Amino acid sequence: MDVALIAVAGTLLGVIATHWFQGRATERNASLARTEQLRQERISTYSAYAGAVVDYRHSQNDRWFRAAEEPGSEVAEESRHASYRQRTAARQALFRVQLVCDDPRVRQLAEAAFEETHCMHEARGESERARRSAEAKEALAEFIAAAAPGVR
Repeated sequence: MDVALIAVAGTLLGVIATHWFQGRATERNASLARTEQLRQERISTYSAYAGAVVDYRHSQNDRWFRAAEEPGSEVAEESRHASYRQRTAARQALFRVQLVCDDPRVRQLAEAAFEETHCMHEARGESERARRSAEAKEALAEFIAAAAPGVR
C-alpha cells in the first residue's frame, strides 16, 4: 500500500512539474514570437519610411529645379503637386514609425529627417538647395544609424 501511495504521489508530482515547465516554455515561445514579429514590423516600417523620405527629397529637388527654370509654369505646378503627394506618403510612413518605435530618440530623428526634407523647396539658390538636400540626406542617415541596433 505504501508503495502504491508513493507511486501515485510521484506520478502527480511529475504531472504538475511537467505542466509547469510546459507552461513556461509556451510563454517563452510566445514571447519570442512576439519579439520577432515586432522586429520584422520595425524593419519593414523603417525601410518604408526611409524609402518614402528619399522619394520626397527627390521630389523636393525636382520641385525646386522646375520652379527655378520656369516659375509658375505647368511643369513647375505638376512638380509641386507631385511633391505634395510624396510629402503625404512620407508623413504616413512617419506615423507608422511613431507607432512601432519605442525609442524617443529614434522617433525624434525620424521627425527631423522629415522636417529637413520638407524645407528643401524654400532654398534661395542652388548652393542653399544643395546644402539643404545634403542636410536632409544626413538626417535620414542619422535616423537609420539610430534605428538599426533595435532591429538587429
